[in-house]
Amino acid sequence: MQDKFNTLTDIDAGGKSHAVYSLRKLGQKLEADTDALPFSIKILLENAIRNLDGKTVTEKHVLALANWKGCAPASEIPYKPARVILQDFTGVPCVADLASMRSAVSGIEGADHSRINPVVPVDLVIDHSVQVDFFSSKDSLSKNVELEYKRNGERYRFLKWAQNSFDNFRVVPPGTGIVHQVNLECLADVVVSSGGVAYPDTLVGTDSHTTMINGLSVLGWGVGGIEAEACMLGQPLYMVMPKVVGFKITGRTSEGITATDVVLTVTEMLRKKGVVGKFVEFYGDGLVALSLSDRATIANMAPEYGATMGFFPIDSETLRYINTTGRGENSELIEKYAEEQGLMRRSEHEPSYTDMLELDLSTVEPCVAGPDRPQDRVTLSNLRTSYEKSLNEKADGGSGGSAAVDMGGESHRITDGSVVIAAITSCTNTSNPSVMLAAGLLAQKAVEKGLAVKPYVKTSLAPGSRVVTNYLSEAGLLSPLEALGFNLVGYGCTTCIGNSGPLPKEVESGIRESDLTCVAVLSGNRNFQGRIHPSVKFSYLASPPLVVAFALAGTVDKDLLSCPIGKGADGSDVYLKDIWPSQEEISEVASKVVSPEVFKSQYSKVFEGDRMWSDLDSPQSPIYQWDEESTYIRNPPFFEGFQNGNGKSEFACGGARALAVLGDSITTDHISPAGVIQPDGPAGRYLISKGVDVKDFNSFGSRRGNHEVMMRGTFANIRIRNLMVPQTEGGVTIHVPSGEQVSIYDAAMKYVEHNTPLLVIAGKEYGTGSSRDWAAKGTALLGVKYVIAESYERIHRSNLVGMGVLPLQFKERENAQAIGLTGFETFSIKTSGGLSPGAEFEITATGENGDKTFTAICRLDSPVEVEYYNNGGILQKVLKQMVEAPARL
Repeated sequence: MQDKFNTLTDIDAGGKSHAVYSLRKLGQKLEADTDALPFSIKILLENAIRNLDGKTVTEKHVLALANWKGCAPASEIPYKPARVILQDFTGVPCVADLASMRSAVSGIEGADHSRINPVVPVDLVIDHSVQVDFFSSKDSLSKNVELEYKRNGERYRFLKWAQNSFDNFRVVPPGTGIVHQVNLECLADVVVSSGGVAYPDTLVGTDSHTTMINGLSVLGWGVGGIEAEACMLGQPLYMVMPKVVGFKITGRTSEGITATDVVLTVTEMLRKKGVVGKFVEFYGDGLVALSLSDRATIANMAPEYGATMGFFPIDSETLRYINTTGRGENSELIEKYAEEQGLMRRSEHEPSYTDMLELDLSTVEPCVAGPDRPQDRVTLSNLRTSYEKSLNEKADGGSGGSAAVDMGGESHRITDGSVVIAAITSCTNTSNPSVMLAAGLLAQKAVEKGLAVKPYVKTSLAPGSRVVTNYLSEAGLLSPLEALGFNLVGYGCTTCIGNSGPLPKEVESGIRESDLTCVAVLSGNRNFQGRIHPSVKFSYLASPPLVVAFALAGTVDKDLLSCPIGKGADGSDVYLKDIWPSQEEISEVASKVVSPEVFKSQYSKVFEGDRMWSDLDSPQSPIYQWDEESTYIRNPPFFEGFQNGNGKSEFACGGARALAVLGDSITTDHISPAGVIQPDGPAGRYLISKGVDVKDFNSFGSRRGNHEVMMRGTFANIRIRNLMVPQTEGGVTIHVPSGEQVSIYDAAMKYVEHNTPLLVIAGKEYGTGSSRDWAAKGTALLGVKYVIAESYERIHRSNLVGMGVLPLQFKERENAQAIGLTGFETFSIKTSGGLSPGAEFEITATGENGDKTFTAICRLDSPVEVEYYNNGGILQKVLKQMVEAPARL
């Protein structure tokens, strides 16, 4: 146990003595005011002291953190999380890469493949695979789960193999809950004691909404699968010293305001402020008015407001939640550790921040967000006007038509604005008892009034954990939800990630034939174009009770605050205010049904799974036996030729071609394969060639372990717009030498055949959205060597580096349009000096009208990223270290 700065002290908790690396002692020794540091920086500082080894973590890093000022100098610091959390979509490729590493090492004389294991504890929660095929019936859950296992049995056997073969690796089986909610309610400790040392629980996760755990005062955020794998293998996560924006919360919410209304307001404010790449830390007396579940709702949407994370310090509410969720045995350690380290929030203390902004909770109004971005908040009173404006701007005014759909022998008419999906789903809100109980109470009142959901609305209830259905059932609120069609469909992300399943054929046909702009309303965090359902153009994020309300109304083209939501059994008009539950009602029910016993009962066997999981056969060998005919799990090609030292990236080239020229706000949903696999696309054609029926395609997410499928789905989103092919949508481009319009995949393969290096040109905020590693992996496998963009979202830029793709950035006030780039040029890329952070690259684009030369900035942001890039990527670098120095494993 190293103690370079002589900071070790002891605390007693739970009848044991725990060593602590004291921030107070460090501050005294360095004459630094550590008490003034933001809480999140204090945790990073403790992480640096405890992991100080003079190599990856040095005295320089400790000093930089201890003397952090609001300006946050652009120095690089290492972060070694205590654990890693994965979900199955992003986790399968991580496990496949680890298995591939073992396969690669097994062929090297003298190398011990059994040493390749996660170095830190890893939990994988299977939550992204269940799809809403069946709904509005008592057996929806069982039928969806049966289909889930049928579609994903091979993937699940692979994960079960990993659970049995790797050390430090646990799997939470299907049907348990959503990764972030399981993390919040069960896996997180807040303070850990291991080897006699107490320290903060910290993590990274392969899902951007890992930040939900910040609501429980746990430092962590989403990273790409590539970075997560490196952390799993003991590598530090290198990051630029963060700036920290303080967000002051004051006041209390008014009657009828939900946590969803608060988070959509916060998201809008922080997006306008500009917090990309920064920490946000919440403080102020108003925090006492926010339950921990409310805080988790706000922290969850940090990716939507652009921050690395949204952190809430430890206070009495943290301790209350730990006790309520059945983890009271850790409460004393958390409290004593926080007091000793200055990590307990005090109302009279305000840390120093880079910048600040403030929200009075009493000003928050009922709202939704949409129709295609989570930061586009719309007050409920203005929704109809906003919808009509969006219809004109984004859907050419809509079709103005309608379609008659026969539902259950009755004819109903759908038009532009009709709600065809209403889903209570996603970790953001289903983790919060107040909004879930509110939905149940609203449903109860609606049923009592005789209201019914419009038959063309696909309704679903997909809670984030079994705790939710337990307390809803105990409160007598599951039955009224079911009476309105909100039957339990699964415990997973479902609609929020595009697993909304098919619409009824009659509805699908009506939308298509009349070209209708229909709507999804969901209690999620993402509503990007093409994400929720390919036939649904507009999607609005809303609280769970509002999801139920819109299902009753059947349209967003109505002011729910002034117009009747429907007619009751007695023929009288029923308004939203007539069925909206009061906060007193919600609190009264919550006090009766949300208890430690519920959580202990549901999580006592969290890693065991159901009968279907226990019946799964899985291989027992330490080296995975790859099946070359598999359409789900293939040995990824990233380590091919590793023994020969291949993998070094080249940073200068001539004769490059543009694969695509893209606009602003291109998300990882646009880039990465996600959602439905189209039969007529490259991935669909590949599966058909392998004998897979269209009905068995499953989703891209379920096939993330097969690089052949995933690379064919890269840049294939139905809503992506390549400016090289104007007036089109979808993954098409021009293969310049031939002039053919082909799929992006087919063009890339033509270029690869002739050894032509490729680049992608883009606008602002390239790579916004979820931490999808395949957005970078697919880009690399298509032969793209460079991306040139106006700006990048943090995770995707890092992932590009991790895959050996060089991110370059236009200089300020320059972009493709200003320079006059069309994408039909031939590109020469070079730099006068060596490769270094911020190096300038000279790019010459030669086209029909001569040469255009401009300068772009290298976005390798640290010397470590340069090293990763020079080795062909982060995984190649790590594996090289393992092979050269196996004793370090």
